[in-house]
Amino acid sequence: MRTFIAIPCPDELKNKILEFQDQLKNTGKIKFVERENIHLTLKFLGDVSGNKIKEIIEILDLISRNEKNRKFKINLCGAGAFPDENYIKILWIGVSSGREEILDLHRQIDFQLKSLDFKRDKKFHPHFTIARVKFLKTKDKKEVQKVLLENSGTAFCDFEVCGFKLMRSELNSSGPIYSVVKEFEF
Repeated sequence: MRTFIAIPCPDELKNKILEFQDQLKNTGKIKFVERENIHLTLKFLGDVSGNKIKEIIEILDLISRNEKNRKFKINLCGAGAFPDENYIKILWIGVSSGREEILDLHRQIDFQLKSLDFKRDKKFHPHFTIARVKFLKTKDKKEVQKVLLENSGTAFCDFEVCGFKLMRSELNSSGPIYSVVKEFEF
């Protein structure tokens, strides 16, 4: 089973992300993340066996019940690209307030899952992926860069994070289909 751990995206934010995506509709070959698939990935696990899923759930349950972890607010602010604005492969919306809480939660997950032989992430940048870029002509790249610059300080939305989810990702020809394996509340 292909899995990842994520913070879900509230509907209000999804609507704002769709509005932002509209600004990029006519700029090259861009695959936008579908509304129902928008989330913040805390850790991608990849293909995991059924036995290991049980162990992952036990670890995530302990993390969610840790008294250190409480509900917190995050604010989505700014837009950018990975690996950078000159070589655009992924478009994202970033996190301003709540960033430290997300980084701490990621560190806990990363550290605890090491016991199940998951590799630790070398880099982690809290963000909501909004699109994947297949190809941009020079003119389109400049337009995308312009939109990113115009939205570099834009505040999109804030919301309360009440937990996280272990998700399943099934790949098919029209794109991934995500389903919840287990929810974890603080």
